[in-house]
Amino acid sequence: MEDKTCPFKIILGSSSIARRNILAEMGYEFSLMSADIDEKGIRKEKPEELVMALAEAKADSIVSKLQTMNNQDKDEKPTILIAADTLPIVSPIAIYGPNISGCCPLNGIFLVVVYEGVVREKPANEKEAREFIKGYSGGHAATVGSVIVTNLKTGFRKGEWDRVEIYFHEIPDEIIKKLIEEGAVLHVAGGLIIEHPLIMPYVKEVVGTTDSVMGLPKALTEKLIKEAL
Repeated sequence: MEDKTCPFKIILGSSSIARRNILAEMGYEFSLMSADIDEKGIRKEKPEELVMALAEAKADSIVSKLQTMNNQDKDEKPTILIAADTLPIVSPIAIYGPNISGCCPLNGIFLVVVYEGVVREKPANEKEAREFIKGYSGGHAATVGSVIVTNLKTGFRKGEWDRVEIYFHEIPDEIIKKLIEEGAVLHVAGGLIIEHPLIMPYVKEVVGTTDSVMGLPKALTEKLIKEAL
């Protein structure tokens, strides 16, 4: 991991362990903040529009908190707020996730799944999680991820989205059963964790980057941070 001495502060707007690990792998030190938004109240027809809208909402929420705290006025270093969102789209399931932005990097990421026009978030129970995973078996999925970066000192804000294609082998019922029993898939939108040791052998191909599927595309995040400074 590269050690980057930052002339700015970074805020990650997410409690996701995966996102925290990815940002740490990029060599950044950062603090965490969460946004108070009604995710279910934000809906768009296209996944790209949804992830960007969610990220904008999170960024606005966190920026508002920071302004109340007056942190920027007390520190000479600029603050970059990064917000991210990822939506896996599985035929005919679409998985969505939001991004957030700010002055020092702030990353906020959420995962939502849409199936036949109905938004799917975390599985409500084991039965639903099993249905989700069986839907991926032998099929194709795509994730749409968004990142929004806001410079709290200058007011600069920019966001972009990217797409990753995922192809699956047939996932045996016994593997699905083990995943359900373990329980991790019950706590993520759509029950989709392609980096899970039990799932990885059945991922046929990933066209794009795994870090984007996990919620924070490194290349895009790095690009936006540089543009925000």
